[in-house]
Amino acid sequence: MLNKTRGRPRGNPDTKAQIAEAARALFTQHGYKATTVRAIAAAAGVDQALISYHFGSKQGLFGQSLNLLCLESTTLDQALRGDHAGLADRLLTAVTTLWDATTPSENRLALQDDDTMQALRDYLQSELVVRIAEFLGGPDATERATAAVGVIGGLIFTRYLNPIRPIATLSPTEIRRIFGPALRAALHTRTRQR
Repeated sequence: MLNKTRGRPRGNPDTKAQIAEAARALFTQHGYKATTVRAIAAAAGVDQALISYHFGSKQGLFGQSLNLLCLESTTLDQALRGDHAGLADRLLTAVTTLWDATTPSENRLALQDDDTMQALRDYLQSELVVRIAEFLGGPDATERATAAVGVIGGLIFTRYLNPIRPIATLSPTEIRRIFGPALRAALHTRTRQR
């Protein structure tokens, strides 16, 4: 008779920390796009399934391993559901919800670490631009997604990483009111054909 147990896998309680440490080293060395879940699992000496179990996804592991908990994959997934017209507000809500939950000192530490900032830039370029472009569709989707990430990145930088007081003190509602038109224009303005 087989004795199969359900629930949390048995093993070393430090497995999650071991995976995060291996991931941080690989993400900072190779960037987000070039780092695979398979490579992280091999470096940590664990099965790939443990990465999904502990972190949910590559994106979740990236955010947690670099202490960028503001990069929560389920929030991006939720923002990319629904109609195109409401996308700007959903993205701005996702940004303010996630980044407002982090402490300013954590955000400033990320800014001081060149490897972390490079990995964040790589994430924005290879994950966020791609996901938004897929949602938008069309021949100029990547250009519109790039413009949108420019607006979002600018907001993140001036509100969280290197705060400018007038932007840092805005409420989430004011963020949507003020940044919404620029983000909507980026997302929905078709670029001219050359």
